[in-house]
Amino acid sequence: MMNRFLTLEEEKSINNLIAQMTLEEKVGQMNQLSPSIVGGFDVSFVELIEMMTEGRISKEEFENTMRKAEKDYHEDDIRQGRIGSFLINDPKKANELQRIAMEETRLGIPLIFGFDVIHGFHTVFPIPLAEACSWDDELFEETAMIAAKEARSHNIHWTFAPMVDIARDARWGRVAESPGEDPYLASVFSRAKVKGFQGSNYKSGKNLVACLKHYVAYGAAEGGRDYNTVSMAPNVLFNTYLDPFKEGIKEGAGTVMGAFNDYNGIPCTLNQYLLRDILKSTYNFQGFVVSDANAIHDCVRHGIASDLEEAGEKAVVAGMDMDMNSNAYSGFLETQVADGRVSMKVLDEAVRRILTIKMGFGLFDNPYVAEDQMNLYEELPKEHIESSLKAARKSIVLLKNDGVLPIDRGVRIGLVGELADMPDEVMGSWAIAGRSKDCVSIYQGLKNANANVTYAKTCGVKEPFNQDELNQVAADSDVIVAVVGETIGMSGEAASRADISLPGDQLDMLKAAVDTGKPLIVVLMNGRPLAIPWVDQHAHAIVEGWQLGVQMGNAVSDVLFGDYNPSGKLCVTFPAMVGQCPSYYDHPNTGRPGGKSKFSSRYIDAPLEPLYPFGYGLSYTSFDYSNMVITQTQEELIIKVQVKNTGKCQGIETLQVYIQDKAASMIRPVKSLKAYKKVALDPDESKEIEIRISKDKLGFYDNDMNYLLEDGVFKVFVGGNSRDCQTDEININF
Repeated sequence: MMNRFLTLEEEKSINNLIAQMTLEEKVGQMNQLSPSIVGGFDVSFVELIEMMTEGRISKEEFENTMRKAEKDYHEDDIRQGRIGSFLINDPKKANELQRIAMEETRLGIPLIFGFDVIHGFHTVFPIPLAEACSWDDELFEETAMIAAKEARSHNIHWTFAPMVDIARDARWGRVAESPGEDPYLASVFSRAKVKGFQGSNYKSGKNLVACLKHYVAYGAAEGGRDYNTVSMAPNVLFNTYLDPFKEGIKEGAGTVMGAFNDYNGIPCTLNQYLLRDILKSTYNFQGFVVSDANAIHDCVRHGIASDLEEAGEKAVVAGMDMDMNSNAYSGFLETQVADGRVSMKVLDEAVRRILTIKMGFGLFDNPYVAEDQMNLYEELPKEHIESSLKAARKSIVLLKNDGVLPIDRGVRIGLVGELADMPDEVMGSWAIAGRSKDCVSIYQGLKNANANVTYAKTCGVKEPFNQDELNQVAADSDVIVAVVGETIGMSGEAASRADISLPGDQLDMLKAAVDTGKPLIVVLMNGRPLAIPWVDQHAHAIVEGWQLGVQMGNAVSDVLFGDYNPSGKLCVTFPAMVGQCPSYYDHPNTGRPGGKSKFSSRYIDAPLEPLYPFGYGLSYTSFDYSNMVITQTQEELIIKVQVKNTGKCQGIETLQVYIQDKAASMIRPVKSLKAYKKVALDPDESKEIEIRISKDKLGFYDNDMNYLLEDGVFKVFVGGNSRDCQTDEININF
């Protein structure tokens, strides 16, 4: 089969290179390193980043350390061909290292520079969990394309994104980086991000190599605890967790990153079934697989290898092509090949895959970045700022509105909550290249809109509630806007939470705000779904603001004043309390579905339903669905429905189509998202919307990896969220 990344001539060039390479040079291509931080701070660059993202050091401390610390860039190892990839965000230094690789090594093979460009580079966009709430395919692609342009100007070739883990447990911190709980929406997100990062011309010099992560089922970590074990039936893996990876590979993703977790007792880092049988054979993945940071070394702690040498051997045999920072391959692989424990064929395959991406993305021909390109985005271009504002607006979800929104211009606003005036907090986790100077806080956004606003911190996420400050603000206001939620360090990697209610005294502040008798508008600023039943019962309006990137303050202000009509829909379920976790809409049914009966699948001390269902989101207008008609051809299911704007302003509705296979050879979900379409309607306007679903999308995998299409009765749900739908049934023949 022809390689999608290479011409026949380029394939010949790679074969010729491999034939000339020594064993040391081959192992070198499989070794990724970062600058070693020395001089009293003896940790790697990757570890330093982890410390920052975990909140053990601040971003300012990270930047100061990088600025002051002596760094070892392993130049001699590069000269000897012992390094194939480097983690760096220093364009001038990267050019220096690349010059060594190109001009001072025997074969002149370029380095590939990687960096975490998760949701923007300098222009920080909404965290992925927020952006997925836009349900906007074109936006997914656009923000990735802008991130790629900015990062490539900084001499970065490769991003460790998109993260396409299905995330169904709000306790898991890395839900912030994911597109949510649904495999269909996550698959759309996956393909759009790959297309945006990589572009159609891989050699354009304005793109990044995409990396689908974390392969696989990392989002199913037991108890929502990061890095934890994962056990699941094969049909669950294939029907839910693999889909976004499969679709991203179809779109042409150049790389895949292995996950930290084990899958059914075998770490993903050295799981031959996952890496060779499924990814490389079944899915015909033609790029290369990189481990997560130090993940090969972690296999020793998993207890599946006695030492790093054994872990590295098992990983390379299983199909792990590149080692990120554990030195397992550089330390032992040459000896393992010489001893016959690892075949040269295994090495040649891994090296061929790595060289394929380097050559396919033009690094042999254009290995450097011109110095006049390096500062292109020192000041954010107007069009990038506008794109960030657009993305932030579209990602906001209106959860409740008792008529207090939008706010009239003359209303006196009392703004409270520490998060309202913390510009850096708008960026969210894994915004490593984001800058404070570009960030707009919510307080600043309201001032930019010339709001009549009085602000007092009143309460912090970790600081106590100040009743006097609240009283003073309330006395001078007509409405209270309270910004509450989590700081950046409370979500993301290594930030799982057993309690997902509002931290600190923030709920006390909201209760006191309600007691003032003034209308209370709550703006959430968070990286995960929160359990907020009291807030839902007592606040007059709730705006899910997430962490929306550099334009967050302006976007929230636009929604509060009605300059933008919110259209976001939840990509993840909000549980009513932590005990409902994991909570997701497309669960299998049981023989005794949850209901009023004692002998049904429910908790005796918790509500049956979540607080807000998947797909949920309000507007400043309302929509009515009617006249649903379902027909079929030999190849397609056709759904037609009338959607009407029954409110007083223009609005955008996301029409969602769910399907249930009522009786199959395996238990199927109560409903599964199969399609959606966005429709813009003026007041009193009505449109007939048609959605076509290919019948081959209505099947499922069994536990033997067989894909089954079974005749029978299917239930169709159409509506504005997964709960409130029109329904009908159709007997489908395949």
